[in-house]
Amino acid sequence: MASHQSNPDRPLRRHALAQAALLLAAGQAAAQSGAAGVEAQTVTVSGKSSANAAGVAGFGDVPLWRAPFSATVINVGQLQDAGIAGLGDLTRLDAGITDAYNPPGYFSQLSVRGFTLDNRFNYRRDGLPINAETVIGQANKQALEILKGTSGLQSGTSAPGGLVNLVVKRPAGRIRSAALGWEQNGTVTSAVDLGDRVGDDGRLGWRINASADKLDPTTRSSRGQRWLVAAAADARLAPGTLVEVEFEQSRQSQPSTPGFSLLGSRLPDAAGVDPRLNLNNQAWTLPVVLAGRTGSLRLTQALGERVDLVVHVMRQRLDSDDRIAFPFGCSAENNYSRYCSDGSFDFYDFRSDGERRTSDAADIALRGRVQWLGLSHDLNAGLLATRLDARFNGQTYNWVGVGTVDGRSVVPADPSPNYPNTNRHARSTEWHLQDSVALDARWQLWAGLRHTRLQRGSVGTDGSNPVDYRQSFTTPWLALSRATGTGGLVYASWGQGIESEVVPNLPAVYRNAGQALPALKSRQVEAGYKQHADALDWTVAAFDIVRPATGDAAGIRVIDGSARHSGLEADAEWRAGALSLRGSAMLLRARREGAADPAINGLRPTNVPARSLKLQAAYNLTAMPGLALLAFASHEGQRMVLPDNRLATPGWTRLDLGARYTQRLGGHRLTWRTGVDNVVNRRAWKEAPFQYDHAYLYPLAPRTAHASVQVAF
Repeated sequence: MASHQSNPDRPLRRHALAQAALLLAAGQAAAQSGAAGVEAQTVTVSGKSSANAAGVAGFGDVPLWRAPFSATVINVGQLQDAGIAGLGDLTRLDAGITDAYNPPGYFSQLSVRGFTLDNRFNYRRDGLPINAETVIGQANKQALEILKGTSGLQSGTSAPGGLVNLVVKRPAGRIRSAALGWEQNGTVTSAVDLGDRVGDDGRLGWRINASADKLDPTTRSSRGQRWLVAAAADARLAPGTLVEVEFEQSRQSQPSTPGFSLLGSRLPDAAGVDPRLNLNNQAWTLPVVLAGRTGSLRLTQALGERVDLVVHVMRQRLDSDDRIAFPFGCSAENNYSRYCSDGSFDFYDFRSDGERRTSDAADIALRGRVQWLGLSHDLNAGLLATRLDARFNGQTYNWVGVGTVDGRSVVPADPSPNYPNTNRHARSTEWHLQDSVALDARWQLWAGLRHTRLQRGSVGTDGSNPVDYRQSFTTPWLALSRATGTGGLVYASWGQGIESEVVPNLPAVYRNAGQALPALKSRQVEAGYKQHADALDWTVAAFDIVRPATGDAAGIRVIDGSARHSGLEADAEWRAGALSLRGSAMLLRARREGAADPAINGLRPTNVPARSLKLQAAYNLTAMPGLALLAFASHEGQRMVLPDNRLATPGWTRLDLGARYTQRLGGHRLTWRTGVDNVVNRRAWKEAPFQYDHAYLYPLAPRTAHASVQVAF
């Protein structure tokens, strides 16, 4: 039986927000003089600019090509050109990022290096932890940073794939911009971005972002709407004193889309499944409502010429109504991991209204450069305190009949609550220290550690199954790099990450119910080379991640072997006149090792492709200045559908094409975009998540046309 993700003791459903269909034109643009009324523009496809810095790593503004870790930074221009309106679309830009469970109408889940990121602990907003169990609006985001690998240095607890950091738009001079977009079948999007600096010497700055979208995607029975408003301001109160404040509020209301599944022991042919079909199409179907409010205050005070004191506090409040006509399992064949052989399934009325999640974070840190023992140190030392509370009401999970995969079944509603939910709380205090030491002109030592003390607990909304526990641990990280030649860097790193797990408090199932397991300590070794030049940037990195796994032995939940993900990532960006190309690739060997049951060892995890390739291209037509032709291709290998590896989805390749034209008209700059995603209308299973003992299948979106215009005035 299935239920909401707030209760880990039963199979749960998890969905993701609708993927934006605006075609990627990715890149930064450089204006040149052209024909009258037309601004010539050079478009490049820079999904990962070597000049960018991943601030979430904690080592300041070090350009990526000089940093001894793997990261991707996607700035606001690249987000706009790629048409990214949700985190799920990041899988189009980097081979190391793949789908984890991303159907339309719900929040996104990502996988990095084959490990699914935890939406509660692997996401940051301007460096502070947030809960990503919601829609992440993009209208007020300046950039997205994705740090790959273990993140114990940057986070007290998190899954070992990496971290995603959302960089908020701040005041940046005079900004006047508006955009309008259309997507097949009838989605309409709009956004404005306004800002300026005022007062003596521009000491006061402000910025306002707003967006409103009418959602009518190609998936049927999925109409909805979303909006976001955000404001940011700063004040330079005195020399060396900067105060920044920002706030955003958002809401999305849209029916979610459940996945298809195996039909008995058979993997259905994706070519025979209509990707526009939504099985959540009953007359009583209600939308999922995801609303959020987030605000932060940051004070930066210079202490001398090279050291700053930074105090940063934030609060996030998420409110959700989670509802769906939910297909799950086959009671007729006593198999709840898939649909029935004849294409039928059990239908449930699921509702969890009034969910509330609150996150608080406060960080105080000293950052700067100091001389010590004759060496230059770039230091970041501080204290982070966080609090996470999740409060729910009773939930509905009622069997209401039998459905069929043709989407024509009609079943009655049964909204009567019949299950308790699980309230949760978590508190943590983290001391962190990072240091980058220049040993000489070429060698550099990078080191850091984080000590975490946490307290977590949960209890049913009816007072049942209370759990409370405390843990402490330290996670170190170390790297050594050497500059080679002109623009080259070779490096090696080692680090640890931590996850904390408690045995579900179900005495009828576990003899150690409610007990905290020893902290699950993962570790990563990585070695790589980076080369930065005017025409060509490229990187290659080899990594090996080992993460403890858990299992059941005679009714006792124990640590049982490990999951080992070893792989090779490569990224290249080439610019040659009017043409620019970018590509990224990942080869991954993910296996289970050391389990007590030898039949498990050597098996691949579900929903993790062994290979992934992403390509982007832009060509600027010299005959028509301002016009660029664009292309984007994605290839992912097969994914295991079942934990025993008996079934796998075939690999797939998708091609998107588009164009972008920039012109000046009456003193305004207009940017027109148009394109077609999935040009050849490829039919395939995009992903195959196995969540809470149930196999799901999600198809590639069908061929979709889109167009937009943006004006700067």
